[in-house]
Amino acid sequence: MTRPLLLIGAGGLAREVLAAVRLLPDVWNPVGALDDSAALHGTLVDGVPVLGGLDRIGDHPDAAVVACIANARRPLSRLNLVSTLDLPDERWATVVHPAAVTSGASLGAGTVLLAGVVITTPLSVGRHVVAMPHVLITHDDEVSDGVTFAGRASLGGGVFVGESAYLGQGSMVREGVRIGAGAVVGMGAVVLRDVPAGQTWAGVPARPLLGESA
Repeated sequence: MTRPLLLIGAGGLAREVLAAVRLLPDVWNPVGALDDSAALHGTLVDGVPVLGGLDRIGDHPDAAVVACIANARRPLSRLNLVSTLDLPDERWATVVHPAAVTSGASLGAGTVLLAGVVITTPLSVGRHVVAMPHVLITHDDEVSDGVTFAGRASLGGGVFVGESAYLGQGSMVREGVRIGAGAVVGMGAVVLRDVPAGQTWAGVPARPLLGESA
């Protein structure tokens, strides 16, 4: 049975999620978006109305909800939003693009996998994870809640990614490396050693940015 779907956020990620759910018409019926930016109220996001702020979520008690927020500069924002809304897990939609390969992985509530994402073996992915197109997650990886993977980010085997970490576009993480909670990995970075929680690393090989301790 098709379920109504509310998008939280009306920016670029919302448009990406809409493109995915429209390929799943037997699963999702996108009824609107909610965003606290008053300038967006009454506008359309790719044909879907922005119905108002987050306080309107109570108007749609039967709708599933997906958090469409991903920002490298505010890596904790999505989980903060989820915590603020305080909805049960069954209200959060898990959206998997039909061109994604999950290999039987267990996906947490609210997780979004876009086109071309590949998970190579059965493993567990946390809640409210966002994986943009062509992300690669391989054997024995551990992906915590709230992680964001930009397009073409890839993990070697046995990588641990902590809560709300952000891996930039085209970044690569060597097998067995740990990415700490809230860490940011710059686009195109090649990560060969552990990244401490909260730090920003970039480059080839990746190193902490000026002002961060190694």
